[in-house]
Amino acid sequence: MTMKKIYDITSPQIQPVAIQQAIDVLNSGGVVIFPTDTVYGLAASAFNEGAIQRLYRMKERDPQKSIAVLLGNISQIRLIAADFPESARKLAERYWPGGLTLLVSKLDTLPPALSANEKIGIRIPDYPVIQDLIIHTGPLATTSANLSGEPPAKKLSDLPDSLLRQADLILDGGPVKGGIASTVVDCTVRPLLVLREGAISTEEVAAFDSETE
Repeated sequence: MTMKKIYDITSPQIQPVAIQQAIDVLNSGGVVIFPTDTVYGLAASAFNEGAIQRLYRMKERDPQKSIAVLLGNISQIRLIAADFPESARKLAERYWPGGLTLLVSKLDTLPPALSANEKIGIRIPDYPVIQDLIIHTGPLATTSANLSGEPPAKKLSDLPDSLLRQADLILDGGPVKGGIASTVVDCTVRPLLVLREGAISTEEVAAFDSETE
């Protein structure tokens, strides 16, 4: 691994150069490791089939397991979701940006590798630098930067060497403030279904659901 691939985005001087480099890499079909508000992520363009398949290989992930998409802002929902129901809208208003992934119906024009079914997970991370990055690149297919079955990475030193070697660019933001993966909620069904509990508790989602019925 060449050290020039790692940029410290906690440095105000380095950050603009690092983000531009990341934009260039992602727009050219590359893979970037970066911090989010929850854990470190492994990312590629959500519209590049080959780059998404590379995420699966790098992570040793089952191709039947979908990869969620990070958005830079609300307006990017239309690029990914075929439908954004009222329940999803209300959850987004309450918890975005933040550690909540909303499962919604996907556009059928998205790369097949992104999801093996008709649904897709989306969220906006509570990390302004990464939001800005995604506004410039478009939505990013993003999965936690760890080998499948291993704990998610809270800091760069937690990442396996194999991922660090294979990534085209690495953004080091220091230890993430969250450290817990996002909660995943299926918004295509009623009542809402928590598929993975993470940064937001199942009880909190259930309480919110009952309040907004």
